[in-house]
Amino acid sequence: MSSRPLHLLVALILLGLGAGCRTGSHGARWQSLFNGRDLSGWTVKCKPEDRTKSYWKVEDGVIVADSMDGAKHDYLWLVSDREYSDFVLRLKFQAFRNNPGNSGVQIRSRYDDAAGWLDGPQLDINPPGPWRTGMIWDETRGVQHWLFPPVPKGKWVDETMAPSGMKFLFSDDPAAWNELEITAVGTRVKAVLNGVLVTDYDGTGMLDDATHRARQVGERGHLALQIHTGDRLRIRFKDVQVRELATRRSCPD
Repeated sequence: MSSRPLHLLVALILLGLGAGCRTGSHGARWQSLFNGRDLSGWTVKCKPEDRTKSYWKVEDGVIVADSMDGAKHDYLWLVSDREYSDFVLRLKFQAFRNNPGNSGVQIRSRYDDAAGWLDGPQLDINPPGPWRTGMIWDETRGVQHWLFPPVPKGKWVDETMAPSGMKFLFSDDPAAWNELEITAVGTRVKAVLNGVLVTDYDGTGMLDDATHRARQVGERGHLALQIHTGDRLRIRFKDVQVRELATRRSCPD
C-alpha cells in the first residue's frame, strides 16, 4: 500500500472517531408523547386506595386531569412509560380561573410503588398563584424543598421571585393555552413559559448528589404530570412532545 492511501485511511478513521467525541446533540427528532385518543405510553401511579378513581382521562383529544368532585385523594400521577435523560419537552396546558388545585411536570423521576411516592424534581404549575409556574420543587424524599428560586429549606418562594414579563393564560383568555418548554441537559434545567424564560437552574451538587443517585432520579428518569394531594384541580394538556438530546463524549487529548 502506498503512503498516500494509508494516510487517507488514517484520516478517515480519525474523522470517524472525532464525529463521536464532540459534545452536543445529534439526530434528535420531535416525538409525540400523546396520540390524542388514549393514554397509551403513560401509566397512572397512585396509592391503592385511589386506583379506582378516574381522575386522568382523554376528552376531545386532550389529556384532562379532573379532581373537582372530591379532594379525598393522595398524589395522582400520570407517568411516562419511558425514561429520559437529556431532552427538550414541549407541551401546552390550559388552566381554569378560580381553580384551587396545584399541578406540575415531573422530570427525571421514579415512582416507588411500595411507598406510593414519586421521587424527583418538578416544574410547578400553580393556577391559584400563576407566578409560581416553572419554579422547581424537589419531591425527592430527603430533599423536599424549593430548588429554584434558591431559598433555604423550610422557606417558601414568593411573588417577587417571579421573572419580569412572565405571562400566564387562563381558559377564558383569547389564547387560552399556555406553552411550556423544559430543557434538561446534564444538571442544567431551563423552563420557558409562553416565550419567557422563567427558570435557569444549575443543579450541580444537588441533582447528582448521593440522595438523588440512591433514588435513581435527577439525571435520568420518567416524566409525569401531577394532581396534588388533597386538591380539587381541573387542568388540560395537549401537544406533548419530546426531543431527546444525545450528548456525546468529550474528545480524548
